[in-house]
Amino acid sequence: MGRVFVHLHGKAKDSAFRTAISDYANRLTSDGVQIIEHRNQTDPGPYLDDIIKKAGKDSIILLQEKGENLDSIGYSEKMKKWRISSNSVHLVVGPPEGFGIYGGELKSLSLGKITLPHELAAVVLLEQLYRACTIIKGLPYHRA
Repeated sequence: MGRVFVHLHGKAKDSAFRTAISDYANRLTSDGVQIIEHRNQTDPGPYLDDIIKKAGKDSIILLQEKGENLDSIGYSEKMKKWRISSNSVHLVVGPPEGFGIYGGELKSLSLGKITLPHELAAVVLLEQLYRACTIIKGLPYHRA
């Protein structure tokens, strides 16, 4: 069974974001989702290199505006695939300035056409993963 790792670029500085990230991390633990907070580096190159090295043959997906745009049902379909895969998936929330020239060969997902601070992007991603898990379980959290 594949696990889903969500990589964050440093700890959230704002306490409200830290609280939300912690809340969703706790909700997602039993669903095979783990949060990894990296040391806050401004350069995306070493950040991605570290993740690529640790991921090995696992899939790496960057969160960025130009990525594949999914609705909540789309996230639940992806989550189903990720969970039955023999490899894990690493979802990477970028640094404040984005990934720049790095990671162009990697797959990417978008949270929409809007620009979000990276801490808020982390919260939105985690909420969508939680929503995807509740859709899979048939819980009433998601109301279309």
